[in-house]
Amino acid sequence: MFRTAVGLEGNLVMKLTRGRRWKLGYCWSKKQRRKEKRKGKSVGLRIGTLNVGTMTGKGRELADMMERRKVDILCVQETRWKGSKARSIGAGFKLFYYGVDSKRNGVGVVLKEEFVRNVLEVKRVSDRVMSLKLEIEKVMLNVVSGYAPQVGCELEEKERFWSELDEVMESIATGERLVIGADFNGHVGEGNRSDEEVMGKFGVKKRNL
Repeated sequence: MFRTAVGLEGNLVMKLTRGRRWKLGYCWSKKQRRKEKRKGKSVGLRIGTLNVGTMTGKGRELADMMERRKVDILCVQETRWKGSKARSIGAGFKLFYYGVDSKRNGVGVVLKEEFVRNVLEVKRVSDRVMSLKLEIEKVMLNVVSGYAPQVGCELEEKERFWSELDEVMESIATGERLVIGADFNGHVGEGNRSDEEVMGKFGVKKRNL
């Protein structure tokens, strides 16, 4: 079961506490964020997800956007970069990525460089699923980037994606924290009843999530 999926637009702040509690909350004002910082009991992380279409020629633009929005960790999809590497994209950010075709798919995770030394493990499962494990303030955090097949893809490809994602979920030890940043290619549909804080009310057709 997916424990959380995080988007950029909500300015979501994740707080890692030393104990067992795992807090997720929206900090909409600077005043509230300063108040949380003064408590000194948690580390605030801004984690987002974004389908970039391609990483070619977008590295600096993406880094500037993360710096401007104060995003610490960003899951990216449809990178369309072939290979299994990590590289700096400028402005103090580093991209861990995996892809097998320069024309389609590809996933990655961009980290603020101060967190790169906290990376314990990188799992490049496929060009649609990868994960990073970090240790921050004695808390184990798993960040998963996923890119679900589109509606027109073969059933076999869709089933393979969900199977790979399940395997990653099951490999995470009890007590470790998990964030999924993914493009699930879902339709949010019309209306936003009970979801006013995370999406607008205009969409296409019915939901398929």
